[in-house]
Amino acid sequence: MTTVERRDNRRQLAELFDWAEGLPSMLAWPPMMRGMRIEEYADSDRYVVKAELPGLDPAKDIEVEVAQGMLTISATRQQEEHDGGRTEFHYGALTRRVMLPDGADDTAVTAKYESGILEVTVPISAKSAETRTVPIEHTT
Repeated sequence: MTTVERRDNRRQLAELFDWAEGLPSMLAWPPMMRGMRIEEYADSDRYVVKAELPGLDPAKDIEVEVAQGMLTISATRQQEEHDGGRTEFHYGALTRRVMLPDGADDTAVTAKYESGILEVTVPISAKSAETRTVPIEHTT
């Protein structure tokens, strides 16, 4: 019997963005196209997303929302005014959306921020390995 596995096209897009960041600066994505970098993995009972958001105040600069099977992380970095000098920091609004896996309990999501890393944890219920046959109604 063949097992059907869902293909994650979003991962391929994320890999494209990662590859583009390694290009020389004149060929790379413009600053407004650079998003927050994330790391994601799933254990047997949880799905974890970590986002690099250094130098932010989680109480006022970061927002985490869950709706319709989608996790949204939003952050804003305000530019500080300085006379002269230069900056290589990225300022403005960043948003990253990640589709939650099957079985995710979006009512029990937790988030913590430590040392510039936001970690969002979503519990996952055990996936049903049972196959169910669906009866077909037929009228003649």
